[in-house]
Amino acid sequence: MRPLLLLLFAGLGVAPVVSHPDKPEMRLSRSFTVDSLGACQGLSWLHGKAYLYGDREVGMIREFELKDDSLLYTGHEFRLTMHDTDVINHPTGLAVHGKDPVFMGNSVILNKATNQWKAIIYCIDWPGLMRTGTLDGGNLLNVIEDDACIQGTRPEYVEYEHKWYVATADYGNRANEVRLYDPAVLQHARKTTDKGVLYKKFTCGPWVQNLQWIPEKGLLLLIQNKIEGRQWRFTYVDLHKSLSSGKAEVVRTEDGISRGDELEGFHFLGSLSKGIAVTSSRRENVNFIDINW
Repeated sequence: MRPLLLLLFAGLGVAPVVSHPDKPEMRLSRSFTVDSLGACQGLSWLHGKAYLYGDREVGMIREFELKDDSLLYTGHEFRLTMHDTDVINHPTGLAVHGKDPVFMGNSVILNKATNQWKAIIYCIDWPGLMRTGTLDGGNLLNVIEDDACIQGTRPEYVEYEHKWYVATADYGNRANEVRLYDPAVLQHARKTTDKGVLYKKFTCGPWVQNLQWIPEKGLLLLIQNKIEGRQWRFTYVDLHKSLSSGKAEVVRTEDGISRGDELEGFHFLGSLSKGIAVTSSRRENVNFIDINW
């Protein structure tokens, strides 16, 4: 690319997108078991610590520190309950960005025979939850029905045209979408079909369990299963192009990690060269991944 064009892209703040069809490569480097999570549903990397969440006897989050190629439990556990009643019983997705509102998803199956789901997004006081360990004391700020979804919800902050939105995606085998919600409107909404909540959307492939935004690359990573509830797939999509075209513009699909269990979540660990993938399995549910760009 000519120097003048490079300067132009830099001035516009356009993040470079991966141009090699065989990159990034993802390699499983180590697997181990973290107990007391129930079926682990995902994780977030915040302020140098890993927060793993699951659906034990109640929905809960545990805090871990990274030590070499392992996670050390800090002793801090947060129960997603109010008045000892399970509230976020099946946590799916945690959206945290700076001082913006914090959102957590909950996907509940209503009728297994008809595959009918109800998806809820909770706006929570994250510092309050970290301080008290439960949703009591005003830490649950709002309950929003994600009725715009097709199946399930999994919030994640993304940046689009210099503004931050809450992205979410469906888990199913038809008509799946990635949708962007305006967080300022979402935090006060009753449901996601309320006026002004939905900003843009695009169609995507099936079985999306979680999302990971990669601002350095302008990519949104869809953390998926190859078939319902089984096998691993990582799909990197160009967010800007996808929102422009209305369909997922896939840059790279990584299918090379041969695991038959249910991939639930993934997060980079402070850099783009290493991350952690979690599954709902009872054993080897935490997996270190090396990434080569």
